[in-house]
Amino acid sequence: MPKLYHIVHVDRLGSIIADGRLMCDTAMCNRPGTGTVIGMSTIKQRRLTLPLRCHPGLYVGGCVPFYFCPRSVMLYLLHKGNHPDLAYRGGQGPIVHLELDLHGVAQWADATTKKWAFTLSNAGSGYFEVRSELAQLHEINWNAVNTEQWAGGNVSSQVKEGKQAEFLVEEYVPWELVERIGVVSNVTYQSVANALAQAAHRPVVEIRPAWYY
Repeated sequence: MPKLYHIVHVDRLGSIIADGRLMCDTAMCNRPGTGTVIGMSTIKQRRLTLPLRCHPGLYVGGCVPFYFCPRSVMLYLLHKGNHPDLAYRGGQGPIVHLELDLHGVAQWADATTKKWAFTLSNAGSGYFEVRSELAQLHEINWNAVNTEQWAGGNVSSQVKEGKQAEFLVEEYVPWELVERIGVVSNVTYQSVANALAQAAHRPVVEIRPAWYY
């Protein structure tokens, strides 16, 4: 029962709940003031023009991205806060994991004719391989996805690439599909609870330190 994970700054939850959906970067580019952006602007711009070859006319930036694991490589960069292309310097503390069920998301997308696909590595790289059938999920390097040791002198670069595999859904994904929210501290837990107070759909919120660095 594979899960999907989308990370956002906790101050983004209010707008996500109000919209009732997670939206792709193409849509969010025209919506300033919705909370802290944690991604790298250069990569976000590149993803807007990277095509998904299995779906002609659809670009990576036109999809909502998910990882197949928590504690992603991107979260590590946010935690360290020293990458030159990273404007965000607030660390991992305010970052929340939104967890969804992979098969539930795919079923919703199929029912609403939203295209979806998954990549075998980072979809911002420009050289990723893409798949569009659930029967191809075995092609993901699940050992790499699940490992906590994805860098270092004794680790192949293919492990880091495999860990960054992504699941991509065209345009948006409903907030109602979020099943669980993972946070690293009581402080962020309370911020999430406050954001959910008036929400019709309130996922389970858990402090999950193993999801963080």
